[in-house]
Amino acid sequence: MAGEFDGKVALVTGSSGIGLGAALKFAREGASVHLCGIDEALNRAAREQAEGLALTVHRVDLAVPEQIGMFVETAAADPGGIDIVVNAAGIQTYGTIEDTDLDHWERVMAINLRACYLTAHHAYWHMKPRGGGAIVHVSSVQGHANQYGVLAYATAKGAVHALTRAMAVDCARDNIRVNSVSPGSIRTPLLEYGAEQLAGEGQGVEEMIAQFGKAHPIGRVGTIEETAELIAFLAGDRAGFCTGGDYLVDGGLLAHIGV
Repeated sequence: MAGEFDGKVALVTGSSGIGLGAALKFAREGASVHLCGIDEALNRAAREQAEGLALTVHRVDLAVPEQIGMFVETAAADPGGIDIVVNAAGIQTYGTIEDTDLDHWERVMAINLRACYLTAHHAYWHMKPRGGGAIVHVSSVQGHANQYGVLAYATAKGAVHALTRAMAVDCARDNIRVNSVSPGSIRTPLLEYGAEQLAGEGQGVEEMIAQFGKAHPIGRVGTIEETAELIAFLAGDRAGFCTGGDYLVDGGLLAHIGV
């Protein structure tokens, strides 16, 4: 049976969580996928899950611009081009204007914003000769509205929305569509880390995640698979008239007024 992405080449950043979920979705639908991450334990786990699929995992530090360029060139050289880019890698940090120092700020911007730009910048030159393609940036509801103490993270995610719009306008003439998705609380290693950081005395991770879920009108946190479905839709031909938009996968979180 033919897959939706047969003959397509997808490049995805982030070898766990949403990135891995999207990469597996593309590969199971016939794409040749190149996935990257910095943590070798997570990379090994990704390789195990991808056994039997056309999915190659690369070790890349997205904070190092030269490594991003090398990753894109390596991925493009194997099958001869790139059709889809998903920028899903990110780090979750906490800090206010009072206690966010420059190192913290620059690290978050490097991973959560600059890497999106650089990956797309390098991939563009391989997508254009293929006749176009699709780019999906993974942002966050915190690019729209945010909790206390996420100064750098929320700023980067809001900037991803602006980057998406600007790229969509610039790339439309090349038949390259650019969109973003903004997840609410999705059960990923990043969410589990956040739960550990925010848990009060006597609270466990599971209890904190359940509390996150109650903040969403749908009553639970989302899944990696649900998020990957939206990403795949935006990357595919069914979304051929969608560009420059941000699409929520947030269980109604931003639709709710919590009073």
